[in-house]
Amino acid sequence: MIDRLLPRYVASAATREEDAPAGTLFPEEEALVATSVAKRRHEFAAARACARTAMAAFGLPPAPVLRGHRGMPLWPTGFVGSMTHCDGYRAAALARAEDLRGLGVDAEPNAPLPSGVWEIVSLPSERERLLSHDELAGRRTGTEPAGSGTVHWDRLLFSAKESVFKTWFPLTRIELDFAEADIVFHRTSASATEGTLTASLLRTAPGIPPVLKGRWLVHDGIAATAVTLPA
Repeated sequence: MIDRLLPRYVASAATREEDAPAGTLFPEEEALVATSVAKRRHEFAAARACARTAMAAFGLPPAPVLRGHRGMPLWPTGFVGSMTHCDGYRAAALARAEDLRGLGVDAEPNAPLPSGVWEIVSLPSERERLLSHDELAGRRTGTEPAGSGTVHWDRLLFSAKESVFKTWFPLTRIELDFAEADIVFHRTSASATEGTLTASLLRTAPGIPPVLKGRWLVHDGIAATAVTLPA
């Protein structure tokens, strides 16, 4: 599903938890999760298996994907990319730096955020906009609509902010707080579970435009977002 959010020149790969192979890690990668619990090791390996599938689409040989500051993936020279993992879904995306300066993807379970998190990750302007959606308003009052078309906008907002951070941080090495990006979602129709998003940055950095753009999709229990910054 992540491929539906990305331009054609971006290579991506994804897998669901139930059919995800453990994946083979390079020794350098093994060292990064040597003390982690089994669930974390599985997520780590599955995401990197997806990354190597994306790399192969560009003719790149299998190589370790190590971590920089704040867990930032370190990609082969001349490429930008992003990885994500959550319960039930792992994915990676990769593009040539000549096509994209920045790329961020994120996937989350399409379920309400834990109590108290909504207020932490959202701006007043975002809360006002999103509470106007029937699904979120219904959930807040205990009358959430039934059916697979439900979009948990609070969780989707969290995902979008993660995608913005993953795009921003490798280019700036500057922390970006949840309150420093104002997200607006656009739906393709009144009942759609996919569309576009814009992120107005409330913090500036040299060479970074004030607005980043991306896409979102809710499908089969997963809320996914992707943000791209053209070269």
